[in-house]
Amino acid sequence: MGLSSIYFQFLLLFLFFVINPIFALPNRPCSLPTANSFSFCNASLPIPSRARSLISLLTLPEKISQLSDSAAAVPRLGLPAYEWWSESLHGISSNGPGVRFNGSVSAATGFPQVILSAAAFNRTLWRALAHAIAVEARAMYNLGQAGLTFWAPNINIFRDPRWGRGQETPGEDPMVVASYAVEYVKGFQGEYDHHYAGDGRGGGPMMLSACCKHYTAYDLEKWGNFTRYTFNALVTEQDLEDSYQPPFRSCIEEGHASCLMCSYNQVNGVPMCARQDLLKKARDEWGFQGYVTSDCDAVAIIYENQTYSNSPEDSIADVLKAGMDINCGTYLLRHTESAVEQGKVQEEDIDRALFNLFSVQLRLGLFDGDRGNQWFTQLGSSNVCTKEHRELALEAGRQGIVLLKNKEGFLPLKKSKIRSLAIIGPAANDTSILGGDYTGVPCDPISFLNGVQAYVPKTLFATGCVDVPCNSTDGFDEAINIAREADVVVVVAGLNLTEETEDHDRVSLLLPGKQMDLINRITAVNKKPLVLVLMGGGPIDVSFAKQNPWIASILWIGYPGEVGGQVVAEVLFGDFNPGGKLPVTWYPESFTSVPMNDMNMRADPSRGYPGRTYRFYQGEVVYPFGYGLSYSNYSYSILSAPERISLSESSVENHISRKPTYKIRDGLDYVNIKEISSCEALKFSIYISVVNHGSRDGSHIVLLFARSSTSTIGPPQKQLVGFQRVHTTAGKATKAEIFVDPCKHMTAANDQGQTMLSLGTHVLMLGDLEIELFVGA
Repeated sequence: MGLSSIYFQFLLLFLFFVINPIFALPNRPCSLPTANSFSFCNASLPIPSRARSLISLLTLPEKISQLSDSAAAVPRLGLPAYEWWSESLHGISSNGPGVRFNGSVSAATGFPQVILSAAAFNRTLWRALAHAIAVEARAMYNLGQAGLTFWAPNINIFRDPRWGRGQETPGEDPMVVASYAVEYVKGFQGEYDHHYAGDGRGGGPMMLSACCKHYTAYDLEKWGNFTRYTFNALVTEQDLEDSYQPPFRSCIEEGHASCLMCSYNQVNGVPMCARQDLLKKARDEWGFQGYVTSDCDAVAIIYENQTYSNSPEDSIADVLKAGMDINCGTYLLRHTESAVEQGKVQEEDIDRALFNLFSVQLRLGLFDGDRGNQWFTQLGSSNVCTKEHRELALEAGRQGIVLLKNKEGFLPLKKSKIRSLAIIGPAANDTSILGGDYTGVPCDPISFLNGVQAYVPKTLFATGCVDVPCNSTDGFDEAINIAREADVVVVVAGLNLTEETEDHDRVSLLLPGKQMDLINRITAVNKKPLVLVLMGGGPIDVSFAKQNPWIASILWIGYPGEVGGQVVAEVLFGDFNPGGKLPVTWYPESFTSVPMNDMNMRADPSRGYPGRTYRFYQGEVVYPFGYGLSYSNYSYSILSAPERISLSESSVENHISRKPTYKIRDGLDYVNIKEISSCEALKFSIYISVVNHGSRDGSHIVLLFARSSTSTIGPPQKQLVGFQRVHTTAGKATKAEIFVDPCKHMTAANDQGQTMLSLGTHVLMLGDLEIELFVGA
């Protein structure tokens, strides 16, 4: 073979590694003959030492080449190209370039969209889902079809019902979203690293890396003249502290997430990726040990769209000095060198970013081969699309489905009494709609039509509308005709990604197009009870259906994932007793008059502003947060609960006599939680008896709310302080325990953003029960 031929083959190999980072030297970065001379390849050394050693070996251009999601290879060190961007919101997604479905794995389990899983209010389920997704993700990495770093979960609160990405979140309540974040990260990364947290060794080993996004106050895509790329979120310190930040704090402090994504928007005039104070807070106060990535092209827009900076180089300086480590996109690749030449960026700014990036890669074992044969390094194609994961997807869908109406116990349907069933709607036989956004290639999706046919062989189908937007009456007649013929009519209506998705907010809360007309026409002509099945991640104003006596039952099914057809059929026919509850308030259409760009959570009657989410909203609702029916009826009684929480054993008494942390206004007292010496001592449990009065076993969600007697610091009208899902047996009582942390869940922020605990009477609410709890010195 001639020299030119050898050179050509080497060139092709080099380009292959650079352009195809997933397949570049997988698991073998330290395989060069010279690797023994590199300290970063010595797995016995602490991770910080290894990371610094690697940085010291790189030239400035090589360092800069690492500052993109598509990090370049450094062949002379055996350093492979690496793609940081893979997605795993509710299953392995094809959104990011790090995932490929064209190898030995051609599909992955499509779990329900997050908003539906959140409706299960089940921490154990959430962690199991994250772990199952991680198993499939790690298997795909081992096969060269995915990365090790995944940009999920989305833990922004669902602030406005029009938000196109609300479907990706666990809902509107900061406590629920925070709890979901913790369970997802622990289940996805593995709990191998927790005992290393804060020990100076840079964190412990991980199976995979999860990313808390989008930090922070991000929840607008495109509304009116506002877009997510240029939106300046004006947020009070009060709302930031007790609404927007708690999920991110918990994701880092308790979940030990190894990635934080800074969002596109500005927060009070400063681009989030340039907010040094908030990025520094995550590291210094919350103990973040990981890397900060920008959202994609979020650095470019600082100069090009937001015109916040005066040049590309200024943008680079702003984000690197603020604490961002990696840019999704190419802006840092193109402009960092000139920023260094102009003196706006120092090489130590780049080294700091690289330290965080390489530390995470080292914790993932990217440079350590099989890492001592850990179990997850052996995962392969047989661990994807498994029977166990499919059953878990079924269970998540079952637990999340919410029964909104069930007139005279119309559901469940009795299979033996139904000869024919009509299912109507364009989504009824379309499996592409089942996952919502950030969906990959599902293993074996089941449509609603197929699911129902398993119970009623004579199932008639008509689309009714040509598509989900339903802008014409084409298809109405066929739908009405089969409705007349059938014993039972099921209409599948609601939303899909033409109505709500990334970069697309809704303008109306009503059913799209002529869907409502179709439903009303069917009930008017047919005069038979109808079951309305609602798809979609966002709230829908279905007041007409609540009031229509011919609409006997309403089910909300979110985006139920690949087994959605089976799940819905099981609930319709009573093989599963629904128990899900809404994780977000369903507002009336009149709410669309509220400006979506108004970030204030608290109501302001002086300007006609109703507030947001159940915690602060003052207005009519279609269905409230936490609403959900069952085929069983339940009642509660309190078995034991404290009547008083005493602060006398803490340092609060000493601080009360001094001034700054304790205030009295109109006789109402409160204390800054930073002045409580031991919040641990204040935690308590409430024990509850849950009685299932029905004839069916059921899985029931217990929601404990609290409200404070004080109004001096603008507390919520009420807020969730604990939740638990329990299995109940028909006709019997089940004991449930709700654990409450007063310093986290019974507090509110004052207008300076300080977290305060009200002293005096708090009312704990459990269904119709109310009990008083006194908090004092």
